[in-house]
Amino acid sequence: MSLPRHPPVLLAAPLLALALLLTGCSSGAAPQKAPAGVPGQGAAGPQSDAASALRSSADPVPPAPSPAEIPDLGPETLAQIPAEARQAFVVTGEEADSYRSSAVLYSRADPARGWEPVAGPWPAHNGMEGWTDHHVAGDRRSPTGVYTLTDAGGRLPDPGALLPYDEHPRFAVDGEGFFGEPLEGSFDYVVAINYNRTAGVSPLNRTRPLGLERGGGIWVHVDHDGPTQGCVSVPEERMEELLRTLDPALNPVIVMGDAESLRR
Repeated sequence: MSLPRHPPVLLAAPLLALALLLTGCSSGAAPQKAPAGVPGQGAAGPQSDAASALRSSADPVPPAPSPAEIPDLGPETLAQIPAEARQAFVVTGEEADSYRSSAVLYSRADPARGWEPVAGPWPAHNGMEGWTDHHVAGDRRSPTGVYTLTDAGGRLPDPGALLPYDEHPRFAVDGEGFFGEPLEGSFDYVVAINYNRTAGVSPLNRTRPLGLERGGGIWVHVDHDGPTQGCVSVPEERMEELLRTLDPALNPVIVMGDAESLRR
């Protein structure tokens, strides 16, 4: 008599269950950590990015540098310089009653950078009695203030001036200065200072809008090694350099006075 056979499926099922228990369900992949630095997952996810952005926004941003101003000029003087001026010839007297000065040419080619020195300092002379804020004819003082420069001229041929240049023999001068120095050649080159004059004409023009009593004929001219009647003078080679540099397209001005008055 033979024993009955069990169906194969009844034996296979327990063996399959035992195999699954032993392998720990190795047929299914375990969850993996996201690699560090992958945005949106793990420690380097969105929280980290937001914190970094917050720190960046909290860092102070250095302010843009202010445009440079001309040194040793006070607010009142700076306010007189026209906004369109891109060149400034600054003549600074040693004292209110001194005839000795120094001169520096500044340029404002890039308004964002401000004023920068481009020539000087040069030795200069001004009026014998110094400076005044109310010039009158014969006071032998130079007028303080800010004045435009539009016209040039001289006895000698044009050295390459950018301003309109009037070559004329009437610029000849002779005689002696206050200390006996010869004046010959002083007007070989001149730049008219637009104090009590009409802009756009020869420096020889004698029109005086403020009246004759307020003086006139105030120029930058060739130095004769002594004080002037009211003009500003610099060495001849510096006059040539000035004539070749002052550019009407840059609306040049002269800023002139004793050091104390210019600091106001």
